[in-house]
Amino acid sequence: MTLLDLGGLVALLLWGVHMVQTGIQRALGPQLRAFLGHRMQNRATAFFAGLGVTALLQSSTATALMVKGFASSGLISLRQGLAVMLGANVGTTLIVQILSFDVALVAPILVLAGYLLFRRGRAGPRDFGRVLIGLGLILLSLHQFLSVLDLLARNEFARTSLQALSEHIVFIVLIGALLAWAAHSSVAIVLLAISFAASGVLSVAAGIALALGANAGTAINPVLEGSTADAAARRLTIGKLIGRLGGVLLILAVYPFVTPLMTGVESAPARAIANFHVGFNLALALILFPLLTPYARLLERLFPSAQIDDAPDAPRFLEPITAETAPAMALAAATREALRLADVLEEMIAGLRAVLAQPDRRRVEETRALDDRLDRLNRAIKENLLAIEAERLNEEESDTLARILTFSINLEQAGDLIDRGLLNMTQRRIKRGVAFSREGIADLLAQADKLHATLRRSTAVFLSGDPIGARALASEKEAFRRLEDEAIAAHFQRLRSGNIDTIETSALHLDALRDLKRVNGHLIEASAYPILKKRGELLASRLRQVI
Repeated sequence: MTLLDLGGLVALLLWGVHMVQTGIQRALGPQLRAFLGHRMQNRATAFFAGLGVTALLQSSTATALMVKGFASSGLISLRQGLAVMLGANVGTTLIVQILSFDVALVAPILVLAGYLLFRRGRAGPRDFGRVLIGLGLILLSLHQFLSVLDLLARNEFARTSLQALSEHIVFIVLIGALLAWAAHSSVAIVLLAISFAASGVLSVAAGIALALGANAGTAINPVLEGSTADAAARRLTIGKLIGRLGGVLLILAVYPFVTPLMTGVESAPARAIANFHVGFNLALALILFPLLTPYARLLERLFPSAQIDDAPDAPRFLEPITAETAPAMALAAATREALRLADVLEEMIAGLRAVLAQPDRRRVEETRALDDRLDRLNRAIKENLLAIEAERLNEEESDTLARILTFSINLEQAGDLIDRGLLNMTQRRIKRGVAFSREGIADLLAQADKLHATLRRSTAVFLSGDPIGARALASEKEAFRRLEDEAIAAHFQRLRSGNIDTIETSALHLDALRDLKRVNGHLIEASAYPILKKRGELLASRLRQVI
């Protein structure tokens, strides 16, 4: 029963840490990302930006994933990214310093205040309420943890076993690393180490070893999460992991002197472990900060960009734009690359059709991941084409460039609509546990099939530039609109008849019909509109002129 109590309290502690992290991300995530992006002019500002953002997020993993995105986009250098990571390592230690004091008395107040904000507030206050509830749960779990550990410490067998375990420092470090990796949080594991040591279940030396392992384990998550195909992102996260592992090995080499040093500064076990946690990350930052430039060069040699040429979202056909590059060759290569956008979007539509027919969380996530490939390919095509100097293009080449950009942008926007609209609707449907009527599913599947056919025709018109094909494709917009009107009319008829499935999913169904029509519009505009506009065959408005 004691072990069950401990397991439940550990789960409560992890959930409290999770609530704090997600609450901050929801309330301030975009602002923190923007703040981080604008504070990377040099290593010093990057370090303090990483420290400040992570102090709020309480997750160096979340900060690492943000910086990983900046590195993948080429917005920051590897040296700047590593400086942010050093600051993030220090930032995540600050909450441990605060919670190592006995502040359990404020836990009920935090939970009450958080509950009131969560229940009564709007989006922003609700998120801060979530943070306060999370902090309260952390403090409550730690307070109860000490009581349960006190019972464990009185058990002769448990005390003898844990004292024997305290002798195996390397094994405890490995346990700490594994727990931090599994929990996605070094904060939670260091707080556990503090609780074990404060109750006398583990010695201070063993508690420090557990905290040391947590520092290594939390650096594993950014390496494994997100796309690992991009060399710049891979260098950054592996660089952080190597730095942490080097620090752990260095501490283990001088471990007999560590505990006396920490207890000499602060005799209380909780404070000694918290101080070690901060001191370890500060020392690591001081050692690595002057060496960031050669360290970055070493990582670039170990993980060259050539390793990612075959990545699914890496451009394969684009010509590097130089003064010697013929515009016609560059445009032809960009056209070939744009066809890959159509292939990826076709996969997305197939995935959408599958989850409309049979909702499946895994298939939804796999389909959503394709939108990231669309975004990266579209960005690569735009950057490549806009690097061509306008003075080097004749009129026909300028028109071709505009058509490629229009095609790429519209396909990327169609993918965004599928991701944020239709797949998000499917997730809401799964979360609510509701199902569309058979007739409603049939309507949606018919429109998904229509999208698939429209995409193929749009790609053919894009390649051929045929005005007759463009007119035929544009007329499909009206046909799809009629199909939508018929589906909406049938939907309302089912509502009047009292179909329970239709009543429960009415809003979701209408949202899906709207987004399907918008996706179809982007597919038509991608190729037909530039051709018809150039020929003067496109009306400025669908409104009839009234005299």
